[in-house]
Amino acid sequence: MSVNGDVLDVARQRLAAEADAITALIAGLDEDFVRAAALILDTPGKVFIGGSGTSGAVARRMAHVFSVTGTPAVFLSPMDALHGASGAIGPADAVILISNGGASSEVIESARIAASHGARIIAITRGHETPLAREADHSLLVAVHGDADIGGTIATGITLAQSALGDALAEVLMRARGYTWAQFMHTHPAGAVGMREQLPEDLPRLELPGLDELPARAKTVRA
Repeated sequence: MSVNGDVLDVARQRLAAEADAITALIAGLDEDFVRAAALILDTPGKVFIGGSGTSGAVARRMAHVFSVTGTPAVFLSPMDALHGASGAIGPADAVILISNGGASSEVIESARIAASHGARIIAITRGHETPLAREADHSLLVAVHGDADIGGTIATGITLAQSALGDALAEVLMRARGYTWAQFMHTHPAGAVGMREQLPEDLPRLELPGLDELPARAKTVRA
């Protein structure tokens, strides 16, 4: 194989591994996803989304995507939360915390503080029994095969999977709210998007069940 062939082979394997990580999420979607969406829709206040390291990059992106699709959200650095930013969180809010291993001390402590303020906590982590999941009211599982991350160590595929799950939540919530493209354009007047003269048809409305209509998952919360 030529040098170029070696390079392209590595690149294609990386793309395939990360694409597989996202595709694998499809079969795993269940009532946990529906409950998370219903909980967010039921939130009268803001949605805070946080994480550290690469999970923080995912959280910042997710907060932006939520906001432009009709769910007001802001990024919250867990470390900043421990230095006073958690004072912004109130009982009308929801906090989504992202951590693959679910064991980062600053993320867990920020969950505890947010919960003490009365906010509802959603954990996005690789298992329903991680330390972070046990601090949460609800958890969403996002786990990937080791090959999805470079060397099974660098958080690459996992961050794409976490981001894709956030995108799925954003569209479900956008449809459930009946958020229109005209509303979207009002908040996004800049750039090439803001110069569009023709808008797509509004997305079909989606009905989400209320929280009281969904069975609670048998898990220990806030242990």
